[in-house]
Amino acid sequence: MAVKGNPGHRERQALATKAQVAAAARRLFAEQGYVATTITAISAAAEIPAQTIYSAFGNKAAILGEISRTWMRDAETRRLSDDALTAEDPIDRLRQTAHWHRRQFEAGYDVIVIYQEAARADPAMAEEMRRVWAAREHELTKYLAAFEGELKVTADRALDILLACTVPEAYRTLVVERGWSLDEYEVWLGDALIAQLL
Repeated sequence: MAVKGNPGHRERQALATKAQVAAAARRLFAEQGYVATTITAISAAAEIPAQTIYSAFGNKAAILGEISRTWMRDAETRRLSDDALTAEDPIDRLRQTAHWHRRQFEAGYDVIVIYQEAARADPAMAEEMRRVWAAREHELTKYLAAFEGELKVTADRALDILLACTVPEAYRTLVVERGWSLDEYEVWLGDALIAQLL
C-alpha cells in the first residue's frame, strides 16, 4: 500500500510512461511538426503501444499539455517569478524578471514553436493558446503591481512594454537568428526593461 503523498508502483509506472511519451513527442513535434506527427509515430519513438498512449492522453493536444507542464517545471517559472517579486530594489526585480524569461525560453522555446504551429492548424489549440496568453497577461499585471510608485509610466503602458520585450519573436530574432548568447539576451532584456520602466 502506497504511503499518502508517495505514489505507488502503478502510479510511478504511469508517470514514467507519460514522461517517456511526452519526451518522444516533443522531439518529433520539433523535428517533423505538430501536424505531421502521428500517435503511431510517437508510439514507435517512445516504444510505448499506441493504445497505451490513447489511454494515458487521448490525443496529441493532451500530450502537448504534458510537454508544457514539464517545460514550466524545468524552467522553474513559479520559483523564479516569486523570487523576482521579493526583491526590494526595482532594478534587481527587473534583472530577475529578465532571468526568469531567459530561463523560460532556454528551457522551452521549441515548445512555443510547437504551440504556434498547432494553433495555426487547430481552432481548439488556437483557443488554448489565447487562454494561455491571457493568463500570462493577468499574471504580469499582478506582478507589475509590486512596482507601485516606482514606474515612470502608467500600469497599462508598463504591461505593454513588458509584453513587447518578452515576446518569443524577440528571443528568436536575437538568439536563434542573430546568434546572441543567452547571457547577452538576458542582459539586453534587463537593460531594456530598466530603461523603459524606471
